[in-house]
Amino acid sequence: MTKIHPSAVISPKAEIGADCEIGPHVVIEEDVVLGPRNRIYANAAICAHTEMGADNEVHFGAVIGHAPQHKHFKGGITRTRIGSGNIFREHSQVHRGTVEGKATEIGNGILLMALAHIAHDCVIEDDVVICNNSLLAGHIHVEPKAVVSGNVVIHQFSRIGRLAMVGGLSAVPRDVPPFMMAVGNRPCVVVGMNTVGLRRAGVTTEGRQRLRAAFRILYRSGLILPEAVQQIAELGGPEVDHLVSFLRGSKRGIIAGPRVEDEASDELDGAEE
Repeated sequence: MTKIHPSAVISPKAEIGADCEIGPHVVIEEDVVLGPRNRIYANAAICAHTEMGADNEVHFGAVIGHAPQHKHFKGGITRTRIGSGNIFREHSQVHRGTVEGKATEIGNGILLMALAHIAHDCVIEDDVVICNNSLLAGHIHVEPKAVVSGNVVIHQFSRIGRLAMVGGLSAVPRDVPPFMMAVGNRPCVVVGMNTVGLRRAGVTTEGRQRLRAAFRILYRSGLILPEAVQQIAELGGPEVDHLVSFLRGSKRGIIAGPRVEDEASDELDGAEE
């Protein structure tokens, strides 16, 4: 049974699914579609043209689907599409697309922590974690199971690869390749493989060894990117294939490799135990 607090303001043109809970002073605008079992906490806003699947949590003061912060936005119907099982913590924000017919897209199982911001036209795939106060500019694409730590800022049109991890306080100006760890703001650099994340995701020892070899070719061989990618492709395996596809698809370029002081670190290099 759906429960709606009497102080909530819900457009008659919104669709509310079964067994939802709508808290005090929630605002749900027109052309919103909520699937079943969503829980919307007090003072949250679900703005026009938002579609949301099932079993999401929208916490206190979060704003989902509001108009983009873009000076050239001319209005019109742009959308926010959200999957199922996501958690949007206190005062987090997701803005809708900028061009009519386009959408900001949020997958499934995502945790967006307090005060984090996802700007217009972003694509966030499944099982991503974006921590407190992190800011994603427009048109960013985050692949599955990536982790963006706290107080990170990411430049527009950048990509964060699958199972990549970006350390706290980083400023990311370009693409972070899949399976890598990146940190820093003067500049942000790749410091090694996300070995812990790879193990937790069930990547085999052989797969991790191939990725470690790929890392060394990419960041320590001195080859230019096309030559490095060609050598990496010869390593084979599904993880390497995904890395190669990501590198070949990069438009902004990838962030730099380890600094000199990091070169000798086995841990940052993702060495196997």
